Amino acid sequence: MTESETDPTALTIRVESAESFFEDAVDDLERLADDEVPEAHVLSLPDEKALDRVLSPKNLELLRTTVNQEPASVRELARAVERDVKNVSTAVNELAELGVLELEQDGRAKRPVVWYDEIEVRYSLRNPDLSGRSAGLS
Repeated sequence: MTESETDPTALTIRVESAESFFEDAVDDLERLADDEVPEAHVLSLPDEKALDRVLSPKNLELLRTTVNQEPASVRELARAVERDVKNVSTAVNELAELGVLELEQDGRAKRPVVWYDEIEVRYSLRNPDLSGRSAGLS
């Protein structure tokens, strides 16, 4: 698979500046105009802190459990990970707002859905727009 290709069963997360994000969006629009299909599932994050939040151990546990157990509701997901329903609901809603998972209405319940099997992280160490930002490492 080349760098420009993506796995349809993967979510690609990029850490990039707003400028890079908008340049990529313009490129995607140009490819659409040429009837080329741009990358399907890409999440752009502004910095390492946002990446840490999305890929925290607790969020990864929620995503893994959703993929493997397919819970019928957020409450069922909370039971599966043995966490408070309110905390799981807050985390799931944040992930849904970012597009990392979907919440499908199923009667009175909302069912968390993860449509990918892998997460790919793309981070350029040469990105001058992100220099000076750190993830707390010295």
